[in-house]
Amino acid sequence: MNSPSTFSPIRWSDDHLELLDQTRLPSEEIWLECRTPEDVAGAIRRLSVRGAPAIGVAAAYGLVLGVREEEGRNGLEAHMHGVIELLGATRPTAVNLRWALDQGKVIIADHIKIGAAPKLIEAALLDWANRLHAEDVAANRRMGEHGAALFAAGDRVLTHCNAGALATAGYGTALGVIQAAWSGGRLASVWVDETRPLLQGARLTAWELGRLGIPYRLVTDSSAGALMSRGLVDRIVVGADRIAANGDTANKIGTYSLAVLAQRHGVPFYVAAPLSTIDPDTPSGDAIPIEERDAEEVRRVFGTSIAPQDAEAMNFAFDVTPAELITAIITDAGVLEPPYEESIRRVLRARRETGDETG
Repeated sequence: MNSPSTFSPIRWSDDHLELLDQTRLPSEEIWLECRTPEDVAGAIRRLSVRGAPAIGVAAAYGLVLGVREEEGRNGLEAHMHGVIELLGATRPTAVNLRWALDQGKVIIADHIKIGAAPKLIEAALLDWANRLHAEDVAANRRMGEHGAALFAAGDRVLTHCNAGALATAGYGTALGVIQAAWSGGRLASVWVDETRPLLQGARLTAWELGRLGIPYRLVTDSSAGALMSRGLVDRIVVGADRIAANGDTANKIGTYSLAVLAQRHGVPFYVAAPLSTIDPDTPSGDAIPIEERDAEEVRRVFGTSIAPQDAEAMNFAFDVTPAELITAIITDAGVLEPPYEESIRRVLRARRETGDETG
């Protein structure tokens, strides 16, 4: 297992992809072998790999596997179209997934156009996926540095769900900021929301913070308001699955409630995400598709029924926090402030002008 500071839940091993099965944490650390695009799609659907940046990187490696399983060039283009559709349909809210697949689609099309052999296409995709993996880690470290500057010594931060190394190619977004603040002596402790229904905070964020040696306390989701009312929260930092052009942000269900409470109590509310999570083609949060998962996840906890079997349940995986509730958006290119339409447009234009579309 990697050291805490270099940990990644995704690794390429010779001829296949390996993913840390996050559904088994914290009790077991099991690595899944993915040898086909179907393996990768299944891992994404059942949340064995999760978090917008991690899903994008995993899907990139899924394209490599897709080319590998198509031996002849005659049907390669149609086959890879099907692979892209398969992977793209797994999680509709996280924009990094489609962002990565669109890049891969261009690489495939360009190589088919010049008559490249499948082995050459496979090698080009693997090189690109490796670069995407490395750049995500580098972007997260830059994000951490930018975000840590917003903290003051002794701060107590609250975070929701899991936006650490497990949700990325490594280091983390919101948890990367927290880790950088801790390393810089600007953090006292972390409040960790349990994050129902699948408990990503309790299972994953607590696991990561423990490995990093950062003091934390686990609380129920419904404790957040009480903590803020008692002056026990100095900042809130969360990740994001999609940020619209106006700054509206989709993140794990329960994030919107935290933002409303933060405004009520005067607590700064930060979103941490790479530029690849910003979707300029989505004008506002109203246009973000919200995934609805199986109601059984609400009625049961790890196989144990906690409600009548015939109880009707609704299971939104995400909600949208309006831009006006967000104090700042921490990115790998710097800290964006309101009005977000302008700051987002400016930073994306600068990124295009430098020719760097990987971050």
